[in-house]
Amino acid sequence: MTRSTWLLRGLLGVGGAILVFFAWPVANGAWQASKSNSTVYDLRSGKAVPIVDILSAVSEQNAAVADDPTAGRRLARSELLAGLALTRDLPLTPAERRGWLTTAMSDLDFGLGNAPARGAAWARLASVRQAVDGTSAKVVAALLMSIDTAPMVALLWPSRLRLILDNWQFFTAPQRERIGTYVVTTWRLSADKRGFAEAIRSPLDELLVRYFLRDEPGAQQELSQWLARFGKK
Repeated sequence: MTRSTWLLRGLLGVGGAILVFFAWPVANGAWQASKSNSTVYDLRSGKAVPIVDILSAVSEQNAAVADDPTAGRRLARSELLAGLALTRDLPLTPAERRGWLTTAMSDLDFGLGNAPARGAAWARLASVRQAVDGTSAKVVAALLMSIDTAPMVALLWPSRLRLILDNWQFFTAPQRERIGTYVVTTWRLSADKRGFAEAIRSPLDELLVRYFLRDEPGAQQELSQWLARFGKK
């Protein structure tokens, strides 16, 4: 809804003016956020986006949150800021990256506190926490919430596996058993196993993944084949 529509409603009387006063920020926030949608879509698709468009999208998301600081708006901004800050080939200074990550973490803490059933956002919080403060039990806590709220979202499986491998030392014994079962389940349900090979970055990573899949028929050989394809064997 446009600014002129709300102003027109405001001319209809005192009741209309009160409606405008409370509802205009929500409408304006939606308008501001929609302007950055194409940039967000391009980033999600892996397309190259000019830095000027990126900075414009950030400005638009900031304006949307300022007009309508709801959980949904802040979670949307966190996706953009975290995605940009964690993309290493963007020409950003360390201070810019950390600033965007800090804002994203604040948005996620607020947003998930008000809308906790967001599995992708919990996974994002785990990644942001790790980027800001390193591996920790706090990363594990957010990761487990992500799995609890959205266990079967296939697009999240590769990033979750990477977080599992990075933070393995911070899992408790019961959590490790549960995570092992989860990894096996995702292996069984994955039509394409390349994500498992892509997540492996060290001999310890490979050892852990092979341990998870130790009782899965044919898994060791298939994993070796994928590792060979990526030049990791």
